[in-house]
Amino acid sequence: MARGPPVPHRSPDGRRLIVSRPFPDDVELRRLVPAVISVLVRRGVDFAAAEDAVQEALIRALSAWGSERPSDPTAWLVTVAWRAHLDAVRSTAARRDREVRVDAEPSGGAVSDADDTLALHFLCAHPDLSPSSAVALTLRAVGGLTTRQIADAYMVPEATMAQRISRAKRTIAASTLDRPGDVGTVMRVLYLIFNEGYSGDVDLAAEAIRLTRQLARAVREPEVDGLLALMLLHHARRASRTRPDGALVPLAEQDRSMWDTDLIAEGVTILQGALARDRLGEFQAQAAIAALHADARRVEETDWLQIVEWYDELLRFAETPIVRLNRAVAIGEADGAPAGLAALAEIDASVPRHDAVAAHLHEANGDLEAAARLHAEAARRAPSLAERDHQLRQAARVNGMRRARDR
Repeated sequence: MARGPPVPHRSPDGRRLIVSRPFPDDVELRRLVPAVISVLVRRGVDFAAAEDAVQEALIRALSAWGSERPSDPTAWLVTVAWRAHLDAVRSTAARRDREVRVDAEPSGGAVSDADDTLALHFLCAHPDLSPSSAVALTLRAVGGLTTRQIADAYMVPEATMAQRISRAKRTIAASTLDRPGDVGTVMRVLYLIFNEGYSGDVDLAAEAIRLTRQLARAVREPEVDGLLALMLLHHARRASRTRPDGALVPLAEQDRSMWDTDLIAEGVTILQGALARDRLGEFQAQAAIAALHADARRVEETDWLQIVEWYDELLRFAETPIVRLNRAVAIGEADGAPAGLAALAEIDASVPRHDAVAAHLHEANGDLEAAARLHAEAARRAPSLAERDHQLRQAARVNGMRRARDR
């Protein structure tokens, strides 16, 4: 059932939009934001002022549209945002000589949504921005989220997120809409958003998928399709990853009947199209590994030999400890635990998750005492409470197996 619109209001200083829950038809309205910002920028408005004006237009849309939207929502938002910008200019005494009277409503015209969105993606992934600032600005300018929604999603105070976004906008103030961008940087920003998952009112994984679809429509790059496929294949398993109490469920123990087969089929189709173009990249290789896991109806049917081959391909693009750790697990499954332990021995023992992988391989090799000890050490070094609790449960389980064997 559709909910009535939230009541928008301003913070006490009058500078921030506060909305207690998402806009009605939230995603549909947010789709319009990049096109409207881009129209203002093309008219000579700097990026920061354009983004502020569009936020003001969104506030007015909430109260003015009600249950009936205008025939051309983009043109309506452009008109209101443009007038909001002019009002802001007129209110500044030092800029009164720029005052312009606009009596006729501007025509919305033909808006190239894909090109404008792509340009905004590139602006928000400016090389001078930190990853966290690029993520926040992308969610605000391209995703159309409010500062409060972004702050809630990242579990930081609204004021902190507002400062982060303001600094980011100042950093790119001198950039122009047609500034050459880096698709690789944009993809990494989107992947950072995806990996945040879900928090508060905003499903960041779903938002990242939506924005990556936009990017895939705007550029014909197989690696962008690979990223989209990877997101879809991981998102398809989301419902099975945690228990009702929040406990983590390892891939081997997940209820595969809970996997979203439609998302898996879409991800595999997109991946096949990308691979057929014979321009392999990091995200395509990761998606191929995810597809092989998704293809197995039971964990025993997993094609570990192919997965090892894909990890070898992935190492060509991402020579990282986490890739080598996952490859060691795959080798242990494909060729036996001793082979996996040999591969693990080549990796620095101080890297994150090393103890967890070692525990898994030692258990598979029959050394339960070492496995229990390593699970406990992995719990001590865990980066999150959920991971710590999971490793503690694994240590208790293996210790129980060891005691039962020794009786």
